[in-house]
Amino acid sequence: MGIKAMDFSLSYKPSFCFSRNPPKPSSKLRFITVRCSLPLSSDGAATGLAERPWKVADARLALEDGSIWRAKSFGASGTQVGEVVFNTSLTGYQEILTDPSYAGQFVLMTNPHIGNTGVNFDDEESRQCFLAGLVIRSLSISTSNWRCAETLSYYLAERNIMGIYDVDTRAITRRLRQDGSLIGVLSTEQSRSDEELLKMSRSWDIVGVDLISGVTCNAPYEWVDKTKSEWEFNSNGRDQETYTVVAYDFGIKHNILRRLASYGCKITVVPSTWPAAETLKLKPDGVLLSNGPGDPSAVPYAVETVKEILGKVPVFGVCMGHQLLGQALGGKTFKMKFGHHGGNHPVRNLCNGHVEISAQNHNYAVDPASLPEGVEVTHVNLNDGSCAGLAYPALNIMSLQYHPEASPGPHDSDLAFREFIKLMESTKQAA
Repeated sequence: MGIKAMDFSLSYKPSFCFSRNPPKPSSKLRFITVRCSLPLSSDGAATGLAERPWKVADARLALEDGSIWRAKSFGASGTQVGEVVFNTSLTGYQEILTDPSYAGQFVLMTNPHIGNTGVNFDDEESRQCFLAGLVIRSLSISTSNWRCAETLSYYLAERNIMGIYDVDTRAITRRLRQDGSLIGVLSTEQSRSDEELLKMSRSWDIVGVDLISGVTCNAPYEWVDKTKSEWEFNSNGRDQETYTVVAYDFGIKHNILRRLASYGCKITVVPSTWPAAETLKLKPDGVLLSNGPGDPSAVPYAVETVKEILGKVPVFGVCMGHQLLGQALGGKTFKMKFGHHGGNHPVRNLCNGHVEISAQNHNYAVDPASLPEGVEVTHVNLNDGSCAGLAYPALNIMSLQYHPEASPGPHDSDLAFREFIKLMESTKQAA
């Protein structure tokens, strides 16, 4: 290796460098020159230097609109493709990481400081992380929380989830709001060119992909855990009677099941492909259609199952379950520009006029104009006027486009579980 010398010098006058009264220009100055020589390799890089004490940009986010965003990596390494969405929640990043509804997506947190509370093993919303990657502005260099078990970076690395930080999340969010959700590619592989990453982002699509089959359970199981007493916030008016509920797992969150159990339900969770006939054999008091990822039009088998159940038992649809109900009733769903993701979405309950601050996570919505006569819109999103809830009294149906368990998020909508209990109770009494 050829070695050359790299010289640089610094001249200064010690007596006035930090003086409040520097000499006039006419004064005679005496300078000291310090010269430093460092060996250079043949390619011009300095050798013999210590490793930099800070991390440098080693990752890229390539968006299908042609933009390349340089960033620093944490968690896993490699290359991953997904749909980029932004989440406006200020807290609860661990619940977001383990929400199966984010399968196939990169979640960009608009809150700039992430990782300061670390992670723990009580806030998991599913058995694993299903999202494609995490995009944040600032990664906390330390953790401070009494429940913290490990750092966010270590947590993601263990679960093979990619993350990037030191990227302009405000600029990306503005782009997503203007242009809509974009397909992106995260990569730490320097061997891949920008053009290759852009080609990957433009050759993949999330529309029409069945993401539910990758997050649902493999076999039925019983759920018994309730909300722990130290976290219980709504213990008034509980029924002593137990109601049996079959919950279809389209990507169900643990706290939906905990809230149902806390309201006195005995729950059997079944896979997304579980036949309606087998569900009805269990003679449940009600059926819950859970949240889940992706396009409801990509799972026609689930729509057919819902059709076979309607009118036979009370049904409560949540998020994806709400969209499947809309399609089963003859309505249409559509892809939103950038969806709703966060814990601060205002919704008006048209039944009582109250406004609820809700937790939401969806990219699709039901078109209320396509629904048949008799179906009522019960909730409206106040940000954009989209349908946020349905009811069909003739068939004992209720649904919400958002998450009443709100993990993370406010508890304004928890009484929806109470309404489901009332629906099962009235149906049982009328039988």
